Amino acid sequence: MKRVFLIVLDSFGIGEMPDANLFGDVGCSTIRSISQSKYFNVPNMKQIGLFNIDGISCGKKELNPIGSFARMTEVSKGKDTTIGHWEISGIESKYPLPTYPHGFPEDIISEFERKTGRKVICNKPYSGTEVIKDYGKQHVESGDLIVYTSADSVFQIAAHEDVVPVQQLYKYCEIARGILKGEHAVGRVIARPFTGEYPNYERTSNRHDFSVVPPETTMLDQLKENGKDVIAVGKINDIFVGKGITDFVRTKDNDDGVAHTLRIMDKDFEGLCFVNLVDFDMVYGHRNDVEGYAKALARFDKSLSDIISKLRKDDILMITADHGCDPGDISTDHTREYTPLLIYGQLIKPGVNLGTRKTFSDIAATILDYFEIEKKVKGESVLREVKI
Repeated sequence: MKRVFLIVLDSFGIGEMPDANLFGDVGCSTIRSISQSKYFNVPNMKQIGLFNIDGISCGKKELNPIGSFARMTEVSKGKDTTIGHWEISGIESKYPLPTYPHGFPEDIISEFERKTGRKVICNKPYSGTEVIKDYGKQHVESGDLIVYTSADSVFQIAAHEDVVPVQQLYKYCEIARGILKGEHAVGRVIARPFTGEYPNYERTSNRHDFSVVPPETTMLDQLKENGKDVIAVGKINDIFVGKGITDFVRTKDNDDGVAHTLRIMDKDFEGLCFVNLVDFDMVYGHRNDVEGYAKALARFDKSLSDIISKLRKDDILMITADHGCDPGDISTDHTREYTPLLIYGQLIKPGVNLGTRKTFSDIAATILDYFEIEKKVKGESVLREVKI
């Protein structure tokens, strides 16, 4: 049985792209920032070929890398989670998803208030942790919903779990998702529940994303249509709104995501296990936590020993990212960066430098090629170059 394990280290960028100036991200490099931490330790990814990737100069190259590797270029006009994952799956977005640097239009907010029966407070770009500090008490006292956004294409709703039960918050998100269409079709509506007493509010693990439906056929659709399993781990199912997915599991954090992946590796299936490890982005990148990011990456790298040990003869492991989120940057937003691609398995040639690829979609094309499915998505397969 052929199996591919595609792991997205959410936000693990490896250096600014040529058009970074258009996104306000000149000089950004997630890997460079975290490499300066004493906790940065990634021997397994180094062995596969991480520091042999074009443009990476913050680590020592491996003399005899055991995997193949590449630097991936994002061609889509955006740097958010949705567009990044779409491109990995074979969709190249010509236009960015809408963003709201001054908050959402009055007609959107009014309709949302009318349909939910609750007033809205905030309605502007905000840090997720700071917004509950500044508006949490008002929300608890009034029952008004905290609506906020960021530099990304998101409509976020924060609510205390004792004021708005989690399932009710999800229903409010579904209402917002139904309103945000056409020109206002944001990438994600996100439920942001929190708990605690003022001023010590804390966000919980009950976050849930309600994404816009992918506008074109994806690698996932083609795999499913051809009878392959597509198992989603983490927020992958949310990002693709279940489209093209045969089974899924949500996760609490990176460790939980790795644990679920290891359990799936023990199962017999043919197809793709698509994993997102979100803590790099949500917990560390957006909070400018260099040390935390470095520790989390080192922890993942350590878990790679277990992942590699479970790989079967016909398994392929691919590790990549969807964008950058440089924790050393003055901003807390995503950053326009190249991403890595590490490919490993018994069928994969060691030491193949695939150079700088033109699109993330080469990943989708390669996976479909491995399953001998004629692609209907963007990208060019690298299977011939890397397969023994």
